[in-house]
Amino acid sequence: MDELDSAILGELQKDARQTNRELARRLGVAPSTALERVRSLERRGVIRGYHADVSLSALDRSVQALISVQVRPLHRQVIDSFQDFVAALPEVLSVFVVAGSDDFLLHVAVQDLDRLHAFLIDRLSKRKEVTGFKTSVIYRHTRSTLSPH
Repeated sequence: MDELDSAILGELQKDARQTNRELARRLGVAPSTALERVRSLERRGVIRGYHADVSLSALDRSVQALISVQVRPLHRQVIDSFQDFVAALPEVLSVFVVAGSDDFLLHVAVQDLDRLHAFLIDRLSKRKEVTGFKTSVIYRHTRSTLSPH
């Protein structure tokens, strides 16, 4: 990673839909240089994909929460099975396997507080490996881009 690679990442995080020609102009390099560098970053796994930033409120899923979950017994099969289960649920945006007093942290988005409550009661509490969970409703969420430096 050099300064040009870092600049490319910064520009693509701002607007991944810009043309290669526009990217090159913004960086002050030849379009062929920009294209080769982007392809190199993709081959090396630095750039893993391009994604749409979707408005949750436009999808009527404006209530977000972080749910910390404890499971038992702590065996790989239990952890993997629970991770696969929650990752497939439409309410779940992200699943984190964590260290400490909690085993998982789930980021969920639902229509309203009633749907959040239903998710907790109908989905999580019915799982035999779940021994407890704690919910924090998110009032505001700001996503920052990763600084390549």
